[in-house]
Amino acid sequence: MDVEILARVQFAFTIAFHYIYPPLSIGIGLIMVIMEGLYLKTGNKEYEVLTRFWLKIFAITFGIGVATGIIMEFEFGTNWAVYSKYVGDIFGSALAAEGLFAFGLESTFLGILLFWLEPSIT
Repeated sequence: MDVEILARVQFAFTIAFHYIYPPLSIGIGLIMVIMEGLYLKTGNKEYEVLTRFWLKIFAITFGIGVATGIIMEFEFGTNWAVYSKYVGDIFGSALAAEGLFAFGLESTFLGILLFWLEPSIT
């Protein structure tokens, strides 16, 4: 196989996984907010148990999404270097913003959530 084809196949796998996990973690986050709200409103312990269960799934999904995002950003520079040279000024700012928000803010809030809802993890 040609190196260019292999690079494109590698990028396709990375993008495919990255397209699955971040939206999935957003949906699971919404489920957790609803269940935690129902727990606070009703006091039913089943909602708290469900929230803690989905929190573990959310943390794993978020970690996979971050890992594929980091790999994807490096692949833009290695596998698509000529493309990055031409659109880097425009596309680079979007990748930098994603890095700040996904790896900075979201990771911080996930850490606070894990320490608040699941103290047995620490």
